[in-house]
Amino acid sequence: MKYIYGPVASRRLGLSLGITLTPYKVCNFDCVYCQLGRTMQYSGEKKEYVHAQDIIDELKAWFINSPEDAKDISYVTFSGSGEPTLHNKIGLLITETKNITGLKVAVITNGSLFSDPEVRQSLLGADLVVPSLDAVTSQIFNKINRPMAGINPEDIVKGLTEFRKIFRGKIWLEVMLVRTINDDLRHIKKLKLAIDEINPDRIQLNSPVRSTSEVGILSIDKAKLKKIQKLFGDKCEII
Repeated sequence: MKYIYGPVASRRLGLSLGITLTPYKVCNFDCVYCQLGRTMQYSGEKKEYVHAQDIIDELKAWFINSPEDAKDISYVTFSGSGEPTLHNKIGLLITETKNITGLKVAVITNGSLFSDPEVRQSLLGADLVVPSLDAVTSQIFNKINRPMAGINPEDIVKGLTEFRKIFRGKIWLEVMLVRTINDDLRHIKKLKLAIDEINPDRIQLNSPVRSTSEVGILSIDKAKLKKIQKLFGDKCEII
């Protein structure tokens, strides 16, 4: 299989079958904590990086050939080795995936393209969208996410806020906290204001626990995580 991987046992999604919509590490971010390593191809262009029909054919073949493995799957998840919303046929792929599998579809995204109304519309067929928001000031955003030029946190927050107004599924917002980069409480309070504006169904706090390709990327301690969880309120959980 070239585009499908798993099923993978996930802390958040249960047993999930993954689909990657881009070649390895095509992304418009180069996050310091990414477990896949450095971004190989910076791209902000929306196009058909992988032929949609090839993905559909592979998905059909997987379900025909793996009926026992398919029984316990909770979600088909678009994530994989790059930013899935860069694929210009993600909306079609969400629809076809649900038709083929009868399962819920989750999209794990860095949230960078939600300022684009076409991207927001393309994700309306998903059941769950898990965007990330690690920073709301340009200095910290550039340090932790290392985006392509022209991407800024203000547009991401506005885009996610607009998406919340039209999306009928669930939004679980992930915040990755890295020691000494984005865990200062003054920044956390600004982050909370932005999250309140977005109004996700859940807020999921995370901190790197596995080795990353970057040296010196450190998790924050549990006591501080719990303090931030309390500040964010009842919707917040540590994952």
